[in-house]
Amino acid sequence: MASLICMTPRGGLSFAQTDGGESAFTVDMLAKAVKCKKLSGEKNTEIKNLTNDSRRVVKGAAFFAVSGANTDGNLYIEEAAHRGAVAIISERPAPGKYFPCAWIEVENISMAMAMASKAFYENPDEHLDIFAVTGTNGKTSVTWLVQHILNDMQEKCGLIGTIQYDLGGRCLPAARTTPQALETYAMLHQMRRAKCKAAAIEISSHAIAQKRVEGLAIDCACFTNLTQDHIDYHLDMQSYFETKASLFTGGHAPLPKNAAINFDDPKGVEIASRIDKKNTKVISFSIENPDADIRAKDLELNPQSSSFTLVYPNGEAKVELKLPGRYNVSNALAAFACLYSKGYDLSMAAAALKSFKGVPGRMQKVSSNAPFDIFVDYAHTDDALKNGLEMLREVVKGKILVVFGCGGKRDRTKRPKMTAVVQKYADIAWATSDNPRGEDINTIFGDMKSGVSDPSKIAFVEDRRRAINLAIDAASAGDCILIAGKGHEAFQELGDTIIPFDDKRVAEELLTVKGLS
Repeated sequence: MASLICMTPRGGLSFAQTDGGESAFTVDMLAKAVKCKKLSGEKNTEIKNLTNDSRRVVKGAAFFAVSGANTDGNLYIEEAAHRGAVAIISERPAPGKYFPCAWIEVENISMAMAMASKAFYENPDEHLDIFAVTGTNGKTSVTWLVQHILNDMQEKCGLIGTIQYDLGGRCLPAARTTPQALETYAMLHQMRRAKCKAAAIEISSHAIAQKRVEGLAIDCACFTNLTQDHIDYHLDMQSYFETKASLFTGGHAPLPKNAAINFDDPKGVEIASRIDKKNTKVISFSIENPDADIRAKDLELNPQSSSFTLVYPNGEAKVELKLPGRYNVSNALAAFACLYSKGYDLSMAAAALKSFKGVPGRMQKVSSNAPFDIFVDYAHTDDALKNGLEMLREVVKGKILVVFGCGGKRDRTKRPKMTAVVQKYADIAWATSDNPRGEDINTIFGDMKSGVSDPSKIAFVEDRRRAINLAIDAASAGDCILIAGKGHEAFQELGDTIIPFDDKRVAEELLTVKGLS
């Protein structure tokens, strides 16, 4: 059937009425898929689409009444019915009085959305090789590397992640790292129709906790690393870790067939020790551990590239990677481990990386005629900043200048840690706004200042464009400017307002004005 995907006003996705599988899908089939507690109303009515946005309901829709952080979908049930919904799915029991459409009562609405979507789109995940990547840092790079290698090997691969959703024939801008299940399974269905053989998917800790990928048949789950992030959501590091680990150890169903685990991270070793080896095969990767299945030796790290010898159980291969830093070598090893788990030829995979051009917003160089370099990077944790700045410190002959900020309404405890890292590695820095999201910038700056050790090396500038301009004015020949935190993002979140703001484009505009473009 034909299908249309478009962006909704809230940044989500919506689907045309005929966007499900090839067979008719009824209320009764939906009720069985979600293992409902009770079904009331007509069972044989055909369902045309699934949605959790009452504004997107069309005739024949099934509406999921989700209670979220900002609103409660149960408040919009009558609106959904008026718009033509034929089924309501809710954790609440059906009204005692007559209701005009079927009512499916469920135990967990998030899990119900996942299982309903999987059934409605006829199990698209089971017809694709699913590579699911989780961890604090590196998810985007690993998924892009996997996709590039497979496409180069003529094994068409889709992608779902932080930057974009590549459905095999067209790309959509990403609204979130891992979409809601309604969207994820619909996109996997689109990939299958586009003749994709595989899909590389970033899996966030929020997605695991909120059951967005429940039921997903994962061929290989990959763990990159774990450092502090999202403590505003998970409350402490142990909870954050347990959420990540559950993807591999049983909180997620079904278990992944294979697990690619970073043995350079102690938490990766711990996850591997918990995995049921009878159900999931572990493939370890490492730069430091000589006993890992997939490892690197003879590393050569340059300002804009890396090279190493890939060592794997049945051979070796030389790798030339147009990405700098040890952390990108680790990302490449993660991609190789994923592909090795499915039996791909790693010598061919290594050769494919010669044409890999990098990931937007991940240590991306700004083109210019300036006598100094400017890089834009997504680093928004202290560990990611440390990795990037350590790499630059090894290769930059002059000063390192950093523009960075901390997001509003997010984990406040990492703010002084990020400042401390910048103070340690940068010669001078400008702390500025980075998606303040309505939080007072002075509160954010106050938290960041707790990490200041040398006030003479850092300035606090509210306007991000001005901070970038000051960094460019301060740079001399041989220096390097790192603009960190937003990477590929082309916007700033200011309260309830989103305004255009692209670090790379802003830097290019300022360089043009100064005659350095």
